Amino acid sequence: MAEISKRRRIWGWWFFDWASQPYHILLVTFVFGPYFAGVAAEYYATAGMDAEAAAAQAQTVWANCLTITGLIIAFGAPLLGAMADVSGRRIPWIFTFSVMYAAGSAALWFTLPDGSNMWLMLSAFGLGFVGAEYALIFINSQLPDLGDDKEVGEISGSGFAFGYFGGLISLAIMLALFVEQPNGKTLIGMEPLFGLDAGAREGTRFVGPFTAGWFILFMVPYFLWVRDDPAADKKGSVSEALRLLGKSVAALRYRVSLASYLGSSMFYRDALNGLYSFGGVYARLVLEWNLIKIGVFGIISVLASAVFAWIGGKLDRKFGPKPVILTAIWVLILVCTTIVSMDRTQIFGIALPQGSGLPDMVFFGCGILIGGMGGILQSASRSLMVRHTDPAAPVESFGLYGLSGRATAFAAPLLIGIATTATGSARLGVSPIVGLFILGLFLMRWVKPEGDQSR
Repeated sequence: MAEISKRRRIWGWWFFDWASQPYHILLVTFVFGPYFAGVAAEYYATAGMDAEAAAAQAQTVWANCLTITGLIIAFGAPLLGAMADVSGRRIPWIFTFSVMYAAGSAALWFTLPDGSNMWLMLSAFGLGFVGAEYALIFINSQLPDLGDDKEVGEISGSGFAFGYFGGLISLAIMLALFVEQPNGKTLIGMEPLFGLDAGAREGTRFVGPFTAGWFILFMVPYFLWVRDDPAADKKGSVSEALRLLGKSVAALRYRVSLASYLGSSMFYRDALNGLYSFGGVYARLVLEWNLIKIGVFGIISVLASAVFAWIGGKLDRKFGPKPVILTAIWVLILVCTTIVSMDRTQIFGIALPQGSGLPDMVFFGCGILIGGMGGILQSASRSLMVRHTDPAAPVESFGLYGLSGRATAFAAPLLIGIATTATGSARLGVSPIVGLFILGLFLMRWVKPEGDQSR
């Protein structure tokens, strides 16, 4: 068999981002998540709850699902990464979790509009989500094999950009051809494709099989062009993996730069996830946007993520990941401060005339920066982790990275909930995000720009 070129291996690796991004964009954020919330709210309203209580209960159910899957990912990721390190193989793990991704997302077709099987569908969603996140750990761990320290930042950034464009195209296809509006037509005024029944919400429910099919199709280049190192194939055991994991965690006290980076990224990634999770809620509650405007806002944000992730990769290659991360965090702090300081009537305490469109324009600008800086932050974070990765145990190292990203995933929603209750304001309720970014910025002081591994 002819040797696979480095360029083709990189393209194969990029195709995972393209193939997997729709789970987050279509299922978590823009299509299935809102659909499920509506179904659950209607279910509880039919059971006798008033509208406000039903909506709150639906949101609680969705939040609990994400919390449970997050805990599974947090506790399982380091062990699985260590298992892959002691066995030396990654492709079989990626294939297994890819099956979970495809099966879980495809099953969402059966999410009935009456909510009668919503618990089963939440289980399916969780199965796919865990598969997507576990596979990502192994995908990230392959990055050091694709280039040297000068190259991995640009490779990572281009991969994120490629993935975001894939997510953007998949969202456009779903909105134009499948997702039905209240009048039964799609966004471009046609019946849902394939004769899907708009009354039974089949166009929207098709997001599950569509996401699964997209993933299966575009994972083909990955499995064709990316290979494990045959020399790394060896036997391993759970006990050996646990010993490796314990040794790695214990060694953090001797690796100040890595420990500081894991702590820093834990806080600023929590803040970023909080922005992603509550940006649409802020637009609806504070700026009183309708769902169409929120959808356009989402498309613009995703497009900005793709473009800026590519630009960030170029900057990473020139300046290194740490200054890129610091710049992105500072911009996001300013963005969050702006968001907290405005509503429909004022910006930074300056009163606005009634009906002013300035808050809308400012928030659209904030959306571009949130998407753009978020794309840069995720890409450069992956690149800086490579510089702190033990070459002998890359998967286990990225397992710790995954753990730090999930260990306090509850923090942003919890703090936002407390602040909202205390202030009685949805606008002021998002202010804890600023504090999380500042904590992340503070801990970056002890992070070495080139990592703490002698490479």
